[in-house]
Amino acid sequence: MHCASLEKTTDALLCLPFSFALLSDKRYQWKEPVISSVHAKVKGMAEVKKEITENGLKKVVWNVFDTADYTVPLQGNSFFVMTNFLKMEGQEQGLCPEYPTRWTLCSSDQGCKKGRMGPKSKGIQTGRCIEYKGKQKTCEVSAWCPIEEVEKAPEPALLGSAENFTVLIKNNIDFPSHNYTTRNILPDLNVTCTFHKTQNPQCPIFRLGDIFQETGDNFSEVAVQGGIMGIEIYWDCNLDSWFHHCRPKYSFRRLDDKTAKESLYPGYNFRYARYYKENNIEKRTLIKAFGIRFDILVFGTGGKFDIIQLIVYIGSNLSYFGLATVFIDFLINTYSYKCCRSRIYPGCKCCAPCAVNEYYYRKKCESVAEPRQTLKYVSFVDEPHIRMVNQRLLGKSLQDVEGEEVPRPPMDFADLSRLPLSLHEPPPIPGQLEALQLLSQGATPTSSDCPDWCQCGKCLPSQLPERQRHMEELCCRKKMGACITTSEPFKKLILSRHVLQFLLHYQEPLLVLDADSTNSQLRHCAYRCYTAWRFGSQGLADSAILPSCCRWRIRREFPKREGQYSGFKSPC
Repeated sequence: MHCASLEKTTDALLCLPFSFALLSDKRYQWKEPVISSVHAKVKGMAEVKKEITENGLKKVVWNVFDTADYTVPLQGNSFFVMTNFLKMEGQEQGLCPEYPTRWTLCSSDQGCKKGRMGPKSKGIQTGRCIEYKGKQKTCEVSAWCPIEEVEKAPEPALLGSAENFTVLIKNNIDFPSHNYTTRNILPDLNVTCTFHKTQNPQCPIFRLGDIFQETGDNFSEVAVQGGIMGIEIYWDCNLDSWFHHCRPKYSFRRLDDKTAKESLYPGYNFRYARYYKENNIEKRTLIKAFGIRFDILVFGTGGKFDIIQLIVYIGSNLSYFGLATVFIDFLINTYSYKCCRSRIYPGCKCCAPCAVNEYYYRKKCESVAEPRQTLKYVSFVDEPHIRMVNQRLLGKSLQDVEGEEVPRPPMDFADLSRLPLSLHEPPPIPGQLEALQLLSQGATPTSSDCPDWCQCGKCLPSQLPERQRHMEELCCRKKMGACITTSEPFKKLILSRHVLQFLLHYQEPLLVLDADSTNSQLRHCAYRCYTAWRFGSQGLADSAILPSCCRWRIRREFPKREGQYSGFKSPC
């Protein structure tokens, strides 16, 4: 059969990604996340130019910075390299004026409060207002004096030569479940090497400037305000003896905000102090250090062959890719091949498997159509019951279909008391009592325009195409008599504009009935009122069909501007 052959071809194609994922992603392995420890050593020397005043003369002094000066060990897998700094020397505990800000400026002691200290204060206020510089006054504070001044970081960075510093990263990893431990420093490491992405990708010694080049950043610009750089070490270890491979892969990522100049708190900096005694007085040198924090991020997995993982992967993909169907097809074809030769060799007595084979493929290629709702309900005013008809069996008008009798659901009169049937209604018209009697008594309609199937004299021919026309060929009566549209209940429940507007607002209080859509809304509301009145429960009303006379009477009362109607649709 062509269907079976097509399925086999499709399943064979689906096997390709299954096999590719099995080998490339090593789905046959048990994988364990890496556990690691990291240690970093920074090396390099830098000279910093410093101007000092001695005996009224300015002198230039060059200070040499080594590893102890510019590196600060941090906790975790991080280290810090200072690239710029501000220094405040000779501070000691005492009383001095606060640095001028809009919170510390004052003109008298009333502008200062004893014991006050804000989140940005440099000390605790004493309550006095004293001179800061010239005529400018600020509140006196008890603090390390003189107070640190707010200054911008020097440009260019004082330790710009840190670009040439190198860092050695030692990374030990462990996979406990696989009992495997290794590190990133190879036994034959050349201690003079420097990491290069293509020429020397396994060297654990990195030049700081090269790290920033890899991320597309300029070290000199970042060194002014500082920043945060991530060094990523990825381990993808294959611990199987036949394909053993476990080497790190290094990459770099800028972790702080690159728009340092536009941000509110740019770069990366912190303060620390060096304490000393001078003439038995404790003093300190306050240093605001700008620099780059390097975060070493280690992640990865180690995998080793595991038979359980292989079975689980194959079993799950049998259902995903339809390999179970291929396997069953293979068994059936193999088992029934010899036996089906009975048509050629009459001596063979096992023809049953051949029939099974044909039955299997016939069922396998069988197409099942989606079920559709085909039951419809009609109601005649001169019958106490409702008729249920099957749309699939319709080949003639609904008027002539007998259908199955369904008891009429009991009416719920709880909501009828809310309908304002007596408000603003016109007085009864003479002859209405007679019209009600005509509904129960037979009467012969007199109209030459009515179709043959009409029994009330008010129906009109359907405008639908011929193959759908039978769905609208339905009268309100089974036998000849007065039309239900002439009854007083029909006028009050179905055609009363006041009642329909009330129902629409009852369902949606904020509904706006504008001139363009009022008739459309009232018309469809009248359809729903009729089905609820004649069919009761919501289940039957959803599949009910309105008689032609009722439908056209509602359309005349609430006409459509263009005069073209789409035809009857079951209310939803």
